[in-house]
Amino acid sequence: MGQVRDPKLEVGMRPKMICLCGSTRYIDCFAIVSFELEKAGYIVMGCHHMPAGYPQVHLAERVGKDTKVSFDRLHFRKIEIADYIVVLNVDNYIGWSTTNETNYAKRLGKPIYYLYPEEVD
Repeated sequence: MGQVRDPKLEVGMRPKMICLCGSTRYIDCFAIVSFELEKAGYIVMGCHHMPAGYPQVHLAERVGKDTKVSFDRLHFRKIEIADYIVVLNVDNYIGWSTTNETNYAKRLGKPIYYLYPEEVD
């Protein structure tokens, strides 16, 4: 039996790239949405889900200000190279950092999608 090919993954065709934005308090949601989008053939960038035993699991609480600033800058670069951003607005929560990210994406003309669009005014 021949191999089934996904046309999004054919040689010479770049899959669409998505940058996930949202609060790291919902890091499990990042992992689930990343998995589902990658399963559908997208390249996904965002925050990473760390195993419970990893020493820096609560990253925002344990890293210094310089490291957080570095991560934030890197996330803005991810937005720049993404084709779209998806906002993980779990419990209708969009914090200060995510607001900055969506404003930046808007200035760049990036399409913005929300995990729960019915909750966005």
